[in-house]
Amino acid sequence: MNTNQPHIIIEKGVQYKLGELKENHIHYDFDKILIYLNAKGKLLFGDNFKIYEEDLEIIYKLCVYTIQDRESCKKLNIDPGKGILLTGPIGCGKTSLMKLLRNIVPHKKSYKIIPCRNTVFSFNHIGYKTIEDYGNDGFYCFDDLGVEPSGRHYGKDCNVMGEVLLSRYDLFCHPERSRRVKTHCTTNLNAQELEERYGNRVRSRMRQLFNLIAFDKESKDKRI
Repeated sequence: MNTNQPHIIIEKGVQYKLGELKENHIHYDFDKILIYLNAKGKLLFGDNFKIYEEDLEIIYKLCVYTIQDRESCKKLNIDPGKGILLTGPIGCGKTSLMKLLRNIVPHKKSYKIIPCRNTVFSFNHIGYKTIEDYGNDGFYCFDDLGVEPSGRHYGKDCNVMGEVLLSRYDLFCHPERSRRVKTHCTTNLNAQELEERYGNRVRSRMRQLFNLIAFDKESKDKRI
């Protein structure tokens, strides 16, 4: 990446220009972003990857958030200071999009994608240090929230991801921090199912942590 031209990305010798740089500000072009995302998707996920027309509204919202276009975010009722909770049926492309979108802003700090089941496995092995580690100020996207197994360490049960989210909420709302600690998640569950899984307390804090962006419940499984 050329730090002087963050709007230009080179992949396998091909140059992708995502917009224009004017007075130190990038004016992004959504159509050009889509061209890059389609190419990068094929590099990451194989030649069968493609962007579906029915997903363009979701992708636009995610792009607007990712590039922090505050004017467009306001129109779409997206808070650029919160994280993203991306919901939708199994196989609709949630994880792939979260892996993909972070590439359009290579000049910004990227989030790590952490499968929720791995977080629980870590807790089962090393205990509450896992919650401390993921409840810190790291930049994470927790993948497949709500279908992870229950945690158990030395005979004590723990709703691991619920505790992680509570810890990250505390950091997010800490009045003395210079910046909010964002958290992203993907999930197949709806709001009621999330509340049943984590309880009202966690669900209430999730409303403050996340912008909800949802695929249509009838979205097809793209892995078939």
